[in-house]
Amino acid sequence: MADQDLPRAALKRDPNFKWLMRGGVISMLGDQMSMIALPWLVLKLSGDTLALGLVIALMSVPRAVFILIGGALVDRYSPKHVLMLSKYANAVLLALLTLLVLKTSSSPTVPLGDSLSLTVAMTPQLTLDLIYALALGLGLAQAFGMPSATSIMPLAIAPAHLQAANGMLMGLRQVSMLIGPLLAAGLLAVAGNGNGVVSDARGLALAFGFDCLSFVVSAWTLSKVRLLPRPAPASAEPQQSVLRSVGAGLRMVWDDVPLRMCFIYWGTVSLFIGGAMQVAIPVLANDLHGASTLGLMMGAHGAGTLLGMGVAAKVGARLRFATFGAMILLVDALAGLLLMPLGLVHAAWQACALMLTLGLLGGYMQINVFTWIQRRVPPHMMGRAMSIFMFIFMGLAPLSAAATGWLLTLLTLSQLFLGGGMILMLFAAGAYLFTPMRTITSPQPQ
Repeated sequence: MADQDLPRAALKRDPNFKWLMRGGVISMLGDQMSMIALPWLVLKLSGDTLALGLVIALMSVPRAVFILIGGALVDRYSPKHVLMLSKYANAVLLALLTLLVLKTSSSPTVPLGDSLSLTVAMTPQLTLDLIYALALGLGLAQAFGMPSATSIMPLAIAPAHLQAANGMLMGLRQVSMLIGPLLAAGLLAVAGNGNGVVSDARGLALAFGFDCLSFVVSAWTLSKVRLLPRPAPASAEPQQSVLRSVGAGLRMVWDDVPLRMCFIYWGTVSLFIGGAMQVAIPVLANDLHGASTLGLMMGAHGAGTLLGMGVAAKVGARLRFATFGAMILLVDALAGLLLMPLGLVHAAWQACALMLTLGLLGGYMQINVFTWIQRRVPPHMMGRAMSIFMFIFMGLAPLSAAATGWLLTLLTLSQLFLGGGMILMLFAAGAYLFTPMRTITSPQPQ
């Protein structure tokens, strides 16, 4: 036990690690604020689920498409400089959004429909077209920020301490998923009328403003980081163009049959289920008394994810009673079973209980999936393999998010959750019965 504590003790004395963690915590909390505030703003401006789906798609699709290019570029240039530029771009866009929302809050309000508990003025300063444009810009900035953020750690932390640093960063990310939504819900509730109903846009402006400030502060902390010298590239390895490098990663994934099967399965689930939940959950919270409920639901999911990761890290190997592939399909079937009643709940605590359990399952499998990929993929292809893995969820889920906004004009929310859960269960059962995915095993650590 003492030997395991040595890397953590050394990290606490590492100035690079201190600056990265300080900036990371602030930035993660800010991101959670906007994740709650942006869909809430769209719902309050329009009351249109199709508009909400389009905003999610406009922010997610360019992020997914360009993340492969961003990953290749940060390998050629300094990830620190790319990350700082992306943070400044995000800060400018969020500052503009904050100012527009503040102007809206000071304008006379007009009712937007009986289904809304909040009335927000539709002024020339803030329209859906402007939100669409800002969402697109935020997605493009994140496309370069995410791969640079995942690349900077090995260049700032000594190799002996890298595993401990990554573990602590993942834990902080999950804690932010728990605390951030609760803070966002608190900001929105404080600006309301005391009953959890937001009466103007001040709470939204506070959330966006906090996220803007978090990018500025995290960029400053990043400027204090001093990167370690890069290892000299292998002389025998020719330098490929960006597109050829991306193509080599795609070929590697396709040639590895188990990896290909898992990626195709995850892509199918993401296309049909993942994006739908991004739209359906805020709409459910809106039906369950407002923004504070959305924050509680997302906080419960974050708590479950953190708990699931802890279980996987502590007793994951002892809990495994099937192959890796069979475990994936079993967990997805259970998740589908939990999704089915989510649209029928009538109280916030019921929704939070289901979200907590879904997070527990997701967090447990997330650790197992990442470990499986890391053990299977050659180290020199790891970055491209992980960028393809991220692309699957960021590129396909927004398509179903946009479609879900339209589906909710034809279906009830309870029908959407019921159908989504059934489809997920059918996908898991079909993959188990008709593909060799159930036989995929987890490689032994080398």
